Amino acid sequence: MEFNIIKDDELDLLVNSLSDYGYDFTNYARASLKRRINRLLTIDRIPSFAELFYRVKNEEEYLTHVIEELTVNVTEMFRDPYVFKFLREKVLPVLATHPFIRIWHAGCATGEEVYSMAILLEEANLLHKSLIYATDINPSVIENIKRGIFSLGNLKQYSENYILSGGKKDFSAYYTAKYDFAKFDNRLKSKMVTATHNLVSDRSFNEFQLIFCRNVLIYFDKVLQDKVLTLFDESLEKLSFLVLGSKENLGFSKVANNFMQLDKEKIWRKIK
Repeated sequence: MEFNIIKDDELDLLVNSLSDYGYDFTNYARASLKRRINRLLTIDRIPSFAELFYRVKNEEEYLTHVIEELTVNVTEMFRDPYVFKFLREKVLPVLATHPFIRIWHAGCATGEEVYSMAILLEEANLLHKSLIYATDINPSVIENIKRGIFSLGNLKQYSENYILSGGKKDFSAYYTAKYDFAKFDNRLKSKMVTATHNLVSDRSFNEFQLIFCRNVLIYFDKVLQDKVLTLFDESLEKLSFLVLGSKENLGFSKVANNFMQLDKEKIWRKIK
């Protein structure tokens, strides 16, 4: 079976249709959207855009599936361990001076980094006075965070990342293994608040000392990147911190002058 490559006018039609359901992909990078839609056509064995569009319009379950595929981000626990090591050694001691700590993981996907942060806070004896807000546009991944269950097959890599991030404990102390899954301790998620949040259209909902948003902006065009970075700027207290992905930068954004990059890491501090 041969699959069609989605055309520009078809992409526009789909994006406009998805906006009717509250999902605004207007300023997402078009090349990335095309790749993901073409992947959908292939893995779901749909021979034409017309059939894909029909199913989106008429099958609620398939609409949910499409949204999940278009918004999915690859993630892992303690990804880029040097970032977490920097947070552990340089950022958490600053946060420790606050009477209460609010952290926002925006576009958190399935929540591996949210649990990584909870472990960092636990080991710094800060979890008890922290609240971690985990948000994503995709409601199904939010449910996964509430469960705190991850594939056991990934735990070896996660454990190695944890050690490289400066972790001193036995990583297995944080979860219970059962069959092919690992369930993380309830004490970690007891300080998490989960919700759906659309970075494109929703506003800030609190003031934070740390915002984590990694490998989300790469899917947005420049207009939308500026919009989201402005949202983060408005959501951060002065002298608080912003963590972006390895290929993301706020150096040329509208809010660049409000931040100072720390060392060589993708971590910025709000100075204005």
